[in-house]
Amino acid sequence: MAAPAIVLLSGGLDSATVLAIARHAGHDCIGLSFRYGQRHAVELAAAADVARALGASEHLTVSMDLRTFGHSALTAEIEVPKDRDLQAGEDSVPITYVPARNTIFLSYALALAEVRTSRDIYIGVNAVDYSGYPDCRPEYLDAFQRMAGLATRAGIEGSPVRIHAPLMHLTKPEIIRRGLELGVDYGLTRSCYDPDPSGRACRRCDSCQLRRQAFAELGREDPAP
Repeated sequence: MAAPAIVLLSGGLDSATVLAIARHAGHDCIGLSFRYGQRHAVELAAAADVARALGASEHLTVSMDLRTFGHSALTAEIEVPKDRDLQAGEDSVPITYVPARNTIFLSYALALAEVRTSRDIYIGVNAVDYSGYPDCRPEYLDAFQRMAGLATRAGIEGSPVRIHAPLMHLTKPEIIRRGLELGVDYGLTRSCYDPDPSGRACRRCDSCQLRRQAFAELGREDPAP
């Protein structure tokens, strides 16, 4: 078994696939999730289910409150966009972007990696279906990788943590196909930005549309509620 890897685990489709990929690569995996003031907690329950199902050795949840800053439909009383035409492209950063979220999450993962002597962090960002989020681009991860080499003991000692984004250039159907090959149960995952109180997906937000279209392209029914 390789050295432990830190896997950012949201409970969604992409992060579940990344955990399966890290496990397939031989890593003992520590799942890292965040209770950050998001408008629903169903994704945290999903993250715990995914961690158990895919054999993570440990699953940690960090609490913080990004509602202090707001300015996102996921952390403030702002309506989640519905029924948008995703083929029209994105002219600006969508309101579902949580300011600096991936930077914050990766910084926590970097600290945990130092403590656990891990040299690998896995994150499920994607540049194909990234919906206009600036912190899901290859340039961003390259910059964070350089910073990690400068800002940590491991980095200055010549063994910097590696940031892995194995989904970066895959389409959503390709991500699902890879996950199915690795035994991911997507019925455990949750992706909706605005689920109802029981956790059922709205089927109309950007995330739901991307997910539904991907399963349809593969000729499959989405197993999540």
